[in-house]
Amino acid sequence: MSRPSVAEVSALIADLASLRQNPNRHSAEYAALMDRKADLLERIAASTPGDADAAEVARLARERADSLKPAS
Repeated sequence: MSRPSVAEVSALIADLASLRQNPNRHSAEYAALMDRKADLLERIAASTPGDADAAEVARLARERADSLKPAS
């Protein structure tokens, strides 16, 4: 798992802001963005072993992202 770049984090923040400003956002777009956010947070946590806070934030983000996925 590679550590996310500043460009990746910046792009995520810009996409979050854009989606928030769009009143016609779709739940699928939101779910995909939350999945991307969880991925980045998991990669950050993986690159900082021993950081319990980073691991917990990543775990919570993954739970949220997974809860937004449609049931199979």
